[in-house]
Amino acid sequence: MKSTRWAGVFFLLVTAIGWALNWPAMKILLREWPPLFSRGVAGIVASLLLVVVARCSGERIVIPRRLLPRVLLAATTNVFAWMGFSTMSMKWLSVSEAALLVYTMPIWAMLFAWPILSRRPSTEGFVSLGLGLAGVVVLLSGQGFTLDSGKLAGILFALLAAVMFALGTVITRTPIPVPPITLVAWQVGIGCAPMAIVGLLIEHPDFHALDSAGRAVMIYMTLVPMAVCYLAWFATLRRLPPEVASIGMLLVPVMGIAAAALSLGEPLGFTEIAAMALTLSGVALALKRKRPETRAAT
Repeated sequence: MKSTRWAGVFFLLVTAIGWALNWPAMKILLREWPPLFSRGVAGIVASLLLVVVARCSGERIVIPRRLLPRVLLAATTNVFAWMGFSTMSMKWLSVSEAALLVYTMPIWAMLFAWPILSRRPSTEGFVSLGLGLAGVVVLLSGQGFTLDSGKLAGILFALLAAVMFALGTVITRTPIPVPPITLVAWQVGIGCAPMAIVGLLIEHPDFHALDSAGRAVMIYMTLVPMAVCYLAWFATLRRLPPEVASIGMLLVPVMGIAAAALSLGEPLGFTEIAAMALTLSGVALALKRKRPETRAAT
């Protein structure tokens, strides 16, 4: 029905805008709190809120013991690696650099599916890989390839986030038979708890460092990207085909980069636009292939 489709588009836009604005918001937060601790604390609180929502929705929140290994693996790749490493990368990279590197994930998933699932990429798939790599080269060439150790660390963390999430997507391609909100709550909680603990031990956050802007970002990151957006995402998948929803998620890096340019004054010139066009064209081609369902985002 047309009304169902338009509702799906609405929920898709809510999801994309909420996740997109989280990129510049994280940049603001990193001025005051370290990445792992801040992301971990927000995730733990969000997971508790999602448990409440799951209970109110009538979902059973207990995970059967036989499914725990699969949930742990999904939490490690979909949350700890995806959210943790992508946030770490932003210590050294701009939003445009981090977002485009992280959102190459579908290309790596396509490549992992070749040896693991015996799905050889088509010619279109190899073209998508070429476009994605060309976009990354264009983006990094804007710095003249004068990469210091910090920049290299940021690139490594961003690519690790994309590669680990892609690997997890291929390995855990069979949906876990757990109600959706409950599944997200457990994954976010399990994936973010180690971030908070490691951050507390090695990052030594100053609990008094947050000003009003930092507190606002923490509240936003907890309530919107990790709670409201996940609920909107599942509402999207109930109303739109997964392929359409996945392609729509390419709005996230585009809007995130634009928001960073407007709010943080980050560069948005020919280099960034060309890199965006190349990389996201490659990702869109990769997403056109039938691929395993993904269960997390940033």
